[in-house]
Amino acid sequence: MNVQIGMRIPPKINAEGLEQTAAWAAEIGLDVLDVHRLNPEVKQACDAAGIGIGSVDAVQTAALLSKDDARREAAAEAVKQQMTDMAALGAKVMFMCLVPEDRTAPRQESFAIWKDTFPELVRHAEAQGVYIAIEGWPGPAPHYPTIGCTPEMWRAMFEAIPSKHFGLNYDPSHLVRLGIDYLRALTEFGERVNHCHGKDTEILNDDLYEFGVLPATFGAKYGFSEGSWRYTIPGHGAVEWSKVAVRLDRLGYQGAVCIELEDHRFWGTLEKEREGIMKAAQHLQLYFK
Repeated sequence: MNVQIGMRIPPKINAEGLEQTAAWAAEIGLDVLDVHRLNPEVKQACDAAGIGIGSVDAVQTAALLSKDDARREAAAEAVKQQMTDMAALGAKVMFMCLVPEDRTAPRQESFAIWKDTFPELVRHAEAQGVYIAIEGWPGPAPHYPTIGCTPEMWRAMFEAIPSKHFGLNYDPSHLVRLGIDYLRALTEFGERVNHCHGKDTEILNDDLYEFGVLPATFGAKYGFSEGSWRYTIPGHGAVEWSKVAVRLDRLGYQGAVCIELEDHRFWGTLEKEREGIMKAAQHLQLYFK
């Protein structure tokens, strides 16, 4: 499989500075980094370490779904400029999570704004050779306002915009917590996968009895959890990465699988973050290398 393993940069590792981060990533066998922003200095630091760019975070994503026309138009221009700039530096994947500015807005309302705003952005992405990858995090409780986190919505979005330049960041951890079949989703929507996150979810069955699918009333027991589930590194949750790898291979996927470190056991110190990234990479490399 021609898949790159990489990471989104966690906070303590990020505090070391990009040059040191890129050098450490190369040392442990990673191929790419997902970056919050891309400019010539960032590109140079990655090039010096022999590390590629996995994805670049889009700016002003909440404003793209603003009810205010002027704010929405300004955000769209900023994102288009960002696409032009990142393409000039050789990056191809723009990452975004479509959480609206008004987090109480019904998803159907946000979808209508999206449908009006995004065709122009995707035309610009096509012209620049950029591929948008939207993440399926459902957003914060209690409203879970993110659009683009369920098969129902992906189907509507891909019908509205058939171009592969608008597609998915496949992150099975969100699907597991939502009770969505993550392998079936990959079978149905795999052609639209532009990027992947290496993250997992453990279902906490005793807590599932306590809270059901609702967030815990008195607070979750663990970090990166809302009650009956917790995010983990790959290999410590419900996702069968061997099966994910087989399906991505069948689809001819040649992008990146980037570790998103959200696991309370590997958090809080530089040493813990590094341990989590290394364990996650070792697990993913069993199937993708």
